[in-house]
Amino acid sequence: MNKINPTNQQNNMAFVKSKDTRPEMIVRKGLWMRGFRYRLNHKRLPGHPDLVLRKYRTCIFVNGCFWHGHLVEIDKMESSQCCRLPNLNRDFWIAKIRRNKERDKKEQSKLAEMGWHCITVWECELTPKRRVSTLESISFTLNHIWLQDHKAATIFSPEQEEKRI
Repeated sequence: MNKINPTNQQNNMAFVKSKDTRPEMIVRKGLWMRGFRYRLNHKRLPGHPDLVLRKYRTCIFVNGCFWHGHLVEIDKMESSQCCRLPNLNRDFWIAKIRRNKERDKKEQSKLAEMGWHCITVWECELTPKRRVSTLESISFTLNHIWLQDHKAATIFSPEQEEKRI
């Protein structure tokens, strides 16, 4: 097993970016090619979503499997298929990932209260084998949201229907 001393590991972790990551760029490029326009890291919304599609009232979070504990239950905190918890300083990482998961949940509930839809895209869903289906799924979901929101706006109450006729 490859052992890294704590100083080198700290330097490696310091270089991990939070914006313009490879998974985020894949989603951005895929949505742009499909005709969706968005804003990046909207500062006024809780959690500063990676992508904000105002027309669809939708926020997209592109999460790294490790940093956000994909498929890891908060109670058990055991490694999953795509999120391997490190053995070195394990208690620190478990606490950090637990805080990240709880913060993500609170931010998305705040966005839902404000009337925003939230989509979470995981890093493992953007592997070359799964990338196209994931992007098509996001596109389908966005179109469904738009149709659902606009269909509700065109349905008239019985009183409004009488006035229209």
